[in-house]
Amino acid sequence: MGRRILNDALRSMVNAERRGKAAVELKPISTVISSFLQIMKNRGYVKNFEVYDPHRVGRITVELQGRINDCKALTYRQDLKARDIEAYRLKTLPTNQWGYVVISTPDGVLDHEEAIRKNVGGQVLGYFH
Repeated sequence: MGRRILNDALRSMVNAERRGKAAVELKPISTVISSFLQIMKNRGYVKNFEVYDPHRVGRITVELQGRINDCKALTYRQDLKARDIEAYRLKTLPTNQWGYVVISTPDGVLDHEEAIRKNVGGQVLGYFH
């Protein structure tokens, strides 16, 4: 597990979504996972999520909505400047209409639209569509 905590959590969400599950439990957790899920919730890809006992091992229960087609985390955390975000999004996502790239910036974890609006760059955490 180790360094791939975010990727394992996102892949288990995609697998549960493909099997038609209504909810999935994620273990172990981190603050990056909860920030990623908050962006997914704000964009309407996840109904709700609850964090249980975050000070110990903890777990997150996520209520799925049925909108996630694919969701991946990058293990190499590629650096992006603010002006390169749109080109990266066009290269990574399958279409222009939907999907978001999640970026860790000095202003916190943001999706690509917020990062472009605030004109900040950072490291790419992953994407979902």
